[in-house]
Amino acid sequence: MKIAFVGKGGSGKTTLSSLFIRQLAATRIPVIAVDADINQHLGPALGLDEADAADLPAMGARLPLIKDYLRGTNPRIASAETMIKTTPPGEGSRLLRIREDNPVYAACARPLELEGGTDVRLMVTGPFTESDLGVACYHSKVGAVELCLNHLVDGRDEYVVVDMTAGSDSFASGMFTRFDATFLVAEPTRKGVAVYRQYKEYARDFGVILHVVGNKVQGPDDVAFLREEVGDDLLVTFGHSDWVRAMEKGRPPRFETLEPANLGALRTLYEAADASYELRDWVRYTRQMVHFHLKNAESWGNARTGADLAAQVDPAFTMDEGLATAQGPGAASAPLPA
Repeated sequence: MKIAFVGKGGSGKTTLSSLFIRQLAATRIPVIAVDADINQHLGPALGLDEADAADLPAMGARLPLIKDYLRGTNPRIASAETMIKTTPPGEGSRLLRIREDNPVYAACARPLELEGGTDVRLMVTGPFTESDLGVACYHSKVGAVELCLNHLVDGRDEYVVVDMTAGSDSFASGMFTRFDATFLVAEPTRKGVAVYRQYKEYARDFGVILHVVGNKVQGPDDVAFLREEVGDDLLVTFGHSDWVRAMEKGRPPRFETLEPANLGALRTLYEAADASYELRDWVRYTRQMVHFHLKNAESWGNARTGADLAAQVDPAFTMDEGLATAQGPGAASAPLPA
């Protein structure tokens, strides 16, 4: 299952995504956690100190390796250099699975032990570097996440949880269509609701499953405000948390001591995410992948690579969960050549 947390800056989406990840790990569900926000705070929210978080390998810096691995023996992709963030898989491509070991995870993921549960694999896009300032767009780093999601096959009892860029920046690529469910974290304010309305409008024609998660809710008036503004899209709300305050000071108590109301809210998130499995449509998923690839190819990709990127589309290929256990081209995770 692929889950996104979105919302305006400061809404608490990183905090809530980290709590959701902790809940999954506590119930021994395999999780890959991805920090795709320009403000890289997911690692510290999961217990890393600032020094260890700063040492996490950046996916954006390892994009050539990611491309070379995912390309596999796909005859439609002449070289890794002609791959862009939207390049779809086809016959011969290597696919990623959550439970496996592969060179992409070896280079980009780090195991993070959370109390009482399974190890979480943490991946980060990486922050801006001095050489990026004034010349690079952050979406060039996030593109590594989109490329991996395009090549990921996953099942019901395994999760990728992505802490996304703030506000409507998610729509700068097709990555917003890569998720089984999207949790939009909204404060009970006009600004919080405005981000929801913008996101819902942009996502309207793409079958995005959108749930609003109210955060920093202080009482019935806040709940009533959110319900009036977002209607049935309001899934659940989170209130004040002494546990979160302690975590933000670097002294998190045991996860099981999180306030009962907030633990219940996390269970509601899990139930909503799990229910979205029944709505999966791999044909639409593949079609949208191709749609955004062709748009990017025409607008900038062909000029950037000097290739006709539309030729990378394999019309006979459809992503499917069965590929996770299939044998044959594209199914095996072979090592990179020496």
